[in-house]
Amino acid sequence: MSRVVGSVTRKIFASDSNYCVLLFKVKENDIDTKYNNKTITITGYFHDVDDLEDVALTGEFMKHAKYGEQFSVTSYQKMLPEDKNSIIDFFSGGMFKGIGEAKATKIYEVLGDKAIEKIKEDNSILYQVKCLSERNIDTIISKIEELGQSAETLLRLSELGFQSADTTLIYKYYKEKTVETVNEDIYNLFYDLEKITFNKVDRIALRNNIKKSDLRRVKAGIIYAARTIAFETGNTYTNKEEIFKTLRIMINYEPSIEDFETSLNELCNELRLIKIDDNYQLKEYYDADSNIVKRLTYLNNKEDMIYKVDLDTKINDFENDNNITYDEVQREAIKRAFLKNILIITGGPGTGKTTIIKSIVELYKEIFNKKYIELEDEIALLAPTGRASKRVMEATLSRASTIHRFLKWNKDLNKFQVNEFNKSNVKLVIIDEFSMVDTLLFDSLLKGLKYDTKIILVGDANQLPSVSPGEILKDLIESGVFPTIRLKKLYRQQEGSNIINLAYDVNEGEINYSLFNKDDDLKFYRADSTDIKDKLTTLMKDFKKKDYHDYQIMAPMYKTLNGINNLNFLMQSLFNPKSSNKNEIVIYDVLYREGDKVLQLMNMPDDNVYNGDIGIITEIDNIKKEVTVDFDSNIVTFNKSTFMNFTLGYVISIHKSQGSEFKTVIIPILKEYGRMLYRKLIYTGITRSKQELILIGEAEAFQRGVMNNLENSRKTNLKDKIIERYKSSN
Repeated sequence: MSRVVGSVTRKIFASDSNYCVLLFKVKENDIDTKYNNKTITITGYFHDVDDLEDVALTGEFMKHAKYGEQFSVTSYQKMLPEDKNSIIDFFSGGMFKGIGEAKATKIYEVLGDKAIEKIKEDNSILYQVKCLSERNIDTIISKIEELGQSAETLLRLSELGFQSADTTLIYKYYKEKTVETVNEDIYNLFYDLEKITFNKVDRIALRNNIKKSDLRRVKAGIIYAARTIAFETGNTYTNKEEIFKTLRIMINYEPSIEDFETSLNELCNELRLIKIDDNYQLKEYYDADSNIVKRLTYLNNKEDMIYKVDLDTKINDFENDNNITYDEVQREAIKRAFLKNILIITGGPGTGKTTIIKSIVELYKEIFNKKYIELEDEIALLAPTGRASKRVMEATLSRASTIHRFLKWNKDLNKFQVNEFNKSNVKLVIIDEFSMVDTLLFDSLLKGLKYDTKIILVGDANQLPSVSPGEILKDLIESGVFPTIRLKKLYRQQEGSNIINLAYDVNEGEINYSLFNKDDDLKFYRADSTDIKDKLTTLMKDFKKKDYHDYQIMAPMYKTLNGINNLNFLMQSLFNPKSSNKNEIVIYDVLYREGDKVLQLMNMPDDNVYNGDIGIITEIDNIKKEVTVDFDSNIVTFNKSTFMNFTLGYVISIHKSQGSEFKTVIIPILKEYGRMLYRKLIYTGITRSKQELILIGEAEAFQRGVMNNLENSRKTNLKDKIIERYKSSN
């Protein structure tokens, strides 16, 4: 048997029985030095795939007929930290400017395990470390004096197994109570600090002799399981059975029913969980729901606004001045937007939602005699994504932003600077694409607004709900409590548009195949899983000379043979093949080259780039390890710390397309996508297209998806809470 030491970098496959295929970065081995610092494929049974850092594997290399060389693991063991590593990490972790790993190692070699104590007793001892400059020595002395007693605390955290960045974060939060807090319950770090994950704390706890059965571990595992369920399902509450089932997997241990019940009860007593009938809700979602209900009910119960001018006359004048004719429903929407303190406007594609937003803004300007620059202080036009906010801005010619930017999100602290203690002064907020807004984000927005701020919510309730937990738009509409305008007449494209008709048919669970291939705007090309790549490549050759903004391939899922990941590599070879004059870089086993189309995955408000934005790689600097991307003339440079924020964008998920529109949309539809083919997903994909929609795949798969209206209906308490409060106040 051979021994290999290193860390897992990526999960390729994992079965229900915990059999995994993983990519593994080798640090050292007893086979051949050629493997050191290389990534290999390993296979075996692992119960904690997401937490395999500094692990020693026992096994042997095997040759797989199809997948090549793999290291078959028979057993594995996590490496325990050593005092030497703790000291080196302490000095080289960034706290001491100018001290890297080499100098930190020399400090340890000269001063040993008691390095900090020795420096505090007599700092001249640092002169024995010959590689240190005068500036290095001054830095170390001043920093250790500044840290005072915290130096031992930080070292204690380091000895437990926390990295330097984590030790600083933990100490800043708990200060002199750090050691006491950790000794009392190390899982407090998971509860209190968003950047300290359960897996990280749990790994360190187990290394330091906390038993798997420890009730403190079980309790933290329950919270971790509840959060996992919320993000995997979109539900804002769950039941005891689901928590227990997920808990066993999350902590690789099955507690007794008695211990589980005890832990649940203690968490409820500590108000980390709220018990509602036979279900359990995380405190953060309970509080968010309560705040949303309270705030919107208050706005709804306020008396209608009164104006000195006649709104009907103003709307008539506006129609005449701008050569516009509103239908009865649109007119009602605009009028109610001024009268009501809370209003919902919902409708499918092409029904004029954006036109109404523009009209509200323009009429507000006229009624209150405001200049455009003054409107920015009174009206906030918001959307969940960067692309959606840009569309609103282009349509209204007024400033619009993402909700995160409006709330001044601090990405390092993951906090909003506009909040309940620092509210915005705007008088009217209009949120477009509201179906994408999740529970916690809407709660944060309401906290950042004054109580009397008018709110208009605009969106399509038939689209996919938010990625994060909650289904706010649907719950608000179905409660029947708030004034709601439903738009049905088509405006964006001429009535009779095949794309729009298809969207409405799909929403009703119907398919009219006569719509396909009769005009240029709607096409269906047959292909199956064996030939779709060839047919898609042939089809996309016609798009090579078009602007990359004008078209977008969207698929239902990332994995499988014809999933997003593999199709991205295929399209990369078509649109941006390897060239001697294009630099390349490999990031997390994905190759990128200059000229690649990429998709932004995370909000980066400081750089004015947001989740869902699409750009082109303009430069790759392999010396600095930097990638520069052009997002519509907004140039953003990524480095090692932000590489995970983008991915190839030739093919994107339908979820990521929400809030965006493209002249041409191409969607592969195959039976292999299985459970990811359902009506709401297909409807959302179709409605992203403005001029041309191309479906390529199997008609049977398309039919099955349209008929499948059983996508996971989200479990939320919001609607019931709204109705209950409404009944009690009437």
